[in-house]
Amino acid sequence: MIYRFGAFSLDKARQELRRGDALVEAEPLALALIQHLIEHRDRLVGKDELFDVLWDGRAVSDAALSTCIKSARRAVDDSGTLQAAIKTVHGKGLRWVAQLETPGPATTQERQTDLDQPEEEWIAASRRPSLAILPFDILGGDMTAATLSEAIPHELIAAISRLRWISVIARGSSFRFRSGNGNLVEIRQKLGVRYCLTGSVEMIGRQVCISVELAETSDGQVIWAERFQSPLEEVHQIRETIVAQVIFAVEMQIPLSEAAKARLQSPENIDVWATYHLGLQSLYRFDQSDNARAIAMFEKAIALDPGFARAHAALSFAHFKTAFMHYGTNRDVAVNAARGSAERGIELDPMDPFTNFNMGRSLWLVDDLTGAQSWLGRATSLSPSFAQGLYARAWTETVSGASDTGRRLSDEARALSPLDPMLYAMLGTRAISLSQQNRDYEAAKWIERSANAPGSHYLIKAIAVALNDMAGKPGEAASWAERLLQQRQDITQAQFFRSFPFRDDTYRARMAEALRRHGIE
Repeated sequence: MIYRFGAFSLDKARQELRRGDALVEAEPLALALIQHLIEHRDRLVGKDELFDVLWDGRAVSDAALSTCIKSARRAVDDSGTLQAAIKTVHGKGLRWVAQLETPGPATTQERQTDLDQPEEEWIAASRRPSLAILPFDILGGDMTAATLSEAIPHELIAAISRLRWISVIARGSSFRFRSGNGNLVEIRQKLGVRYCLTGSVEMIGRQVCISVELAETSDGQVIWAERFQSPLEEVHQIRETIVAQVIFAVEMQIPLSEAAKARLQSPENIDVWATYHLGLQSLYRFDQSDNARAIAMFEKAIALDPGFARAHAALSFAHFKTAFMHYGTNRDVAVNAARGSAERGIELDPMDPFTNFNMGRSLWLVDDLTGAQSWLGRATSLSPSFAQGLYARAWTETVSGASDTGRRLSDEARALSPLDPMLYAMLGTRAISLSQQNRDYEAAKWIERSANAPGSHYLIKAIAVALNDMAGKPGEAASWAERLLQQRQDITQAQFFRSFPFRDDTYRARMAEALRRHGIE
């Protein structure tokens, strides 16, 4: 569907605003506001409704709405004085007043994207993966099962819609299908989605049994499945667990699937999204050459689509690694690049948890832990099940000296993402939090798990040296020191404490002495 008004056209399916043939750079929230006002142009739209639509009912200030309205007006060459498109009815709300042409499908030259098109062209119209969540099947006639069959998918739609990198079909469309009476080919054709989440609910006595599957619509391949069971009395707990686990599966399994597809394409045919995911595959390997490949991929994705917020955020992540891991000789260049890319991601999509996460992490590099806490808190507020956001908050709290909070957040992150590529860091954060409370023997056990986990890097080995020494295990500490120096002979305490700026001077001195006893000056 394309809405045309004056010199402008808003393509609903592609989420693009154009002035003539030129693409207008506009924030996603501004586009969402314009679209909502157009679709409800026959009435006044109140402020509370806009908060629900734009922020899913989350508590934000009136100033945030005012900023969004200004951005929307600026995008369509309107203003608070002119009010040629968006009219303010003071104290009540907004109305769309610009003359609208009869909405219809795009012309051939504009690449139609309505549902009457062939499925491949419809799916190709969006660079983002797309997901339909269907109401679950009911096994048996129990009323509780019938309620859960719609309540849980509804909550999943609301939760996953907060993940700004994936398109989620609204309930009004996806709930026209049932898992058992609509095959994936039909769902792909009708809804234009690459992925589909289905499930079933069954009552066995007083036990609730819920099965969930995530599949590709192109070939029906199941990329994730799980079965949950609990007493009926604990249905709220199982509901929260399902939401958390499905979000984890979406965040982990869909990117893996997208990257696998990208590898099958010739380089000249890799699109923006595939390029981005190839970069992600290298991003989570803490190796200098892999990090360089990730930077190259993200820069390529940005060159193809400068408005792709997540690519800017991921580029910030990669530059963060360059500075944090002390790759190269000019750390300041990497620090500035991490901050700049994060800021650009925030400009493009301030509501994406991943952009907020990387903005927070970029502040670690300049020792602004208070600023980092604010941005990381925003990331997990936008997506409460964002495991890496919880881990980053855990690390920040722990280094700041709030060991109890750090350990709790670290445990929450591991529970949400038990196979996360940053699992070693979650384990290491827990180890440090225990060490700060002089629980050295426990800390040594946890850092062993961290240092032996996949992806663990040389800085984790340095922590293993210190915590084993502090636990009275000099042999184990010496063994880790040997492995550390084989991997990174040039490590110094200055480098270590630049990456881990502990606020507690007593603890910092204790760790420094432990490192010094094993040749790390």
